[in-house]
Order: sequence, then C-alpha cells, then structure tokens
Amino acid sequence: MRAAVRACLIVSIALLGPVGSAAADGPGVGTPTVVTLGDSAISGEAGRWAGNTNTASWRVDALGSTAYWDTPSGEAIAGCHRSKAAQAHIGGGVASANLACSGAKTTTGGTGSGQDLKPGIDFYSDAQGRKGQALALQEYASTHNVRAVVVMIGANNYGFAAIVERCVLNWATSPSWWKNYCSDDSDMTSRFTAARQAQETENVRQALLRVSQAMSNAGYSPSQYTIIGQTYWSPVPRGTGMRYPESGWTRQSIGGCGAWNRDLNWANDTVVIAMNSTMRNAVAASGLPNTRVLDMQNALAGRRLCENTVGLLEEKGLSYWYQTGASDVTEWVNQIRTVSTCCGNYYIQESFHPNYWGQLALRNCLRQAWNAGTVRGGTCTRGANGKNSYGEPHMVLS
Repeated sequence: MRAAVRACLIVSIALLGPVGSAAADGPGVGTPTVVTLGDSAISGEAGRWAGNTNTASWRVDALGSTAYWDTPSGEAIAGCHRSKAAQAHIGGGVASANLACSGAKTTTGGTGSGQDLKPGIDFYSDAQGRKGQALALQEYASTHNVRAVVVMIGANNYGFAAIVERCVLNWATSPSWWKNYCSDDSDMTSRFTAARQAQETENVRQALLRVSQAMSNAGYSPSQYTIIGQTYWSPVPRGTGMRYPESGWTRQSIGGCGAWNRDLNWANDTVVIAMNSTMRNAVAASGLPNTRVLDMQNALAGRRLCENTVGLLEEKGLSYWYQTGASDVTEWVNQIRTVSTCCGNYYIQESFHPNYWGQLALRNCLRQAWNAGTVRGGTCTRGANGKNSYGEPHMVLS
C-alpha cells in the first residue's frame, strides 16, 4: 500500500511540476498582449493634446506634463513620445507594449548620441544598452504572450518631416499671385518616383521579416500571433475642404496649417497614397502567412486639421477639451506649430499628428481589429458622434 501511495505521489508531483514554481508567461501562455512598433504615427506623438487652441495650452492639455512618460520617472528613450493615449493600449483584458519611437525609420539611425538615436525595426544593440525595436520585441515576447504585433513604418524613410517643413515654408514665403509649390520641387518629387517607392517597399518588407524573425527567436510559430501592417492617416483635407482661405495669413496664424491648396491635394493624392501603398505592397511581398492590413487612411476624415467640419476650441464656443461634445466638433490632428513651441509646452515634432482624440479613435480601430483575439484586417472610418464606453470616438471597421 505504501509503495502504491508513494508511486501515486511521484506521478502527481511530476504532473504538477516543481513545488513552489509557477509557469512563466511566454508564447501561448499568460495574458494576451498587443505590441506596437514603428514611428511617431503609432508611438502616440501629440497624444497629450485634445484639440487645438490659440489661447492657453492648458485648455486642451488632456494628459499633462507626464503624457510621454513610459517609465515611472520619464521616457525610456528621450523623444520617442510613447504617449499614454497611444493606440496600443486597447484594454479589455488585453495587455500592451508600445515599442514605437517618434522619428524612427525601418533601421536604426542617428549620430548614436543622446536624443538623436532612433531605434528602427532591427536588431541594433550597443554598449549603452540601446536596442532596435525588433530586438526589444524579441526580448519582450519571450516573457509575454504576444498575440498581435502592429507595424506602422515608412513615413520617415520618405522624409515626412522635411516634406511638411518645405510645404509650409513655400506657402509662407510666396505671394498668392506667384505661388511657390512644394509639390513641384525636384527634391520633393524625387521621393515618390516608382524606383524610390520600390526601394522603400523593400525596406518595409525587410522590417516585417525582422519582426517575424524576432518572434521566431522568442519561440513563436506563425500560428501563435498576427502581424498587422497599418497604413497612415490623411492629416489634412484637400484644398476644397479647408476652412481658412488660401491667401492671407490666417491659414497658418490661426489654423496652423499653412500650405497651398495644390500642395494639400498632392499630400493626399501622392504622399499618403505612396506611403500606404508601400505598406500594403510590403505585406504582400513578405510572403508571411500571418499578416493582416489595417487601413487607417480615412480614419480621421471629417476631423482633420483645418477641415471645414471642425474648429479650434474657441471657434466652437468651448473653454475646455473635456466639455460635452468637444470630440465631435474639434480637430483630431495637432496644428503645425513654430513660434508657439519656443517657450511653451508644445513640441514641433507634435505637429501634424493625431492628438488625444485622434489617438483614441485609432485605438478603437485597433481594438476592433484585435477582434477578441481573432485578429482581422479592414478599413477603419469615423462612426457616429459621441463616444463609446472607453471614452473613445465611435469608429467603424469594415
């Protein structure tokens, strides 16, 4: 009898595992987790501000001075601006990690010192402990149950910030009777030739393959997670949709959107289209079996910067960002700021990015794509006015 009991105990202990130990989270084990990789478009840049105003900044300050802290005492990487409003944090029992960084390209770049180093989607590592986003993903995924990896990258490969700067500068320094367009500057148009788009598509494809390699290195099979390739949003309407006149100074001095109508059309018809085709084509060319595309191109339509369907806080008779209905009548994209960043709380790099409301809208889209763990792609657009139970604008994924 004692022998039989002893044998039973041995079998039971073997089934239970070592006494006092607990299974570590990892591939397929633990709380399902979403991870975001990429640049400022997904890191949460501008997520501090809920709408725009030319009065006191505190009227639209939704998250305060710690908006971009991703550690208890500040930013893990200065300038990455991984805001608390970032779309990664879909909640509902799903954990999240935001590894994206404002200014990032497909590979790590910069001088290698201070804020200038931007981790790309690669396996970069240096003596200071700085790591590329693919390596960071690999290490994180090895101890967390990562079920979806959202990738949004490519805009900085095309020089997005330089394009915006040139278009605003050309508008500000040329008269309405002799317009100097950015859309016909050779160093702008050369960024979107067929050859350049093929090059950047290959760069994004390689980044996606490194994501797959990172997950494989962490012990995942393709069936255990999904890679979501996410497209960029249009931040401004075409010229006919602007609420400030093309001539005069109000388009920039009040609206923070100084650009000629023709250049706004070019931004929508060429720049955004090229960046989004790059992601779609890279996903298709990757050959990876576990990919989906989440199309955000028109997600902000109707709430874009200087669009004639919305306005500044003061233009809509509002005093604070949190007043009832504010998300329905104010802008979801941050103003292009210049002088106002010299001594206030704004950053130039926040310009032209989805603000707090825009980030929450994109988060709603991602939660729908998460689809309770059965990840799907689709096209996300704005829904009815009002907000859902998470305090996010209503969005529709079709």
